[in-house]
Amino acid sequence: MAVVEISVVPLGTKSPSVSKHVARVIRVLQEASEVKYELTSMGTIIEGDLDIIMAVVRKMHESAFTDEVVRVVTTIKIDDRRDKPLSMSGKLDALGRELG
Repeated sequence: MAVVEISVVPLGTKSPSVSKHVARVIRVLQEASEVKYELTSMGTIIEGDLDIIMAVVRKMHESAFTDEVVRVVTTIKIDDRRDKPLSMSGKLDALGRELG
């Protein structure tokens, strides 16, 4: 299981607001029932099988393109742990234990 952070940024739009374009990207993720995700104000965290996540990430990136959006910058961070199970909640639990 992997945890991936993704940020998809459409460039060159007619407005500084990109929420309508980002919403199109998130709809792709909503249709991907094989993964869990958590939206944040600066990106999205996805949990699941890495091969499935990477296919979803590709679809998310591609969905940002329209006639209005001809350039997209997608940033991806991958946490893929092989020695024990990895999850979004597990990472937060471990941090909480350290913080007391």
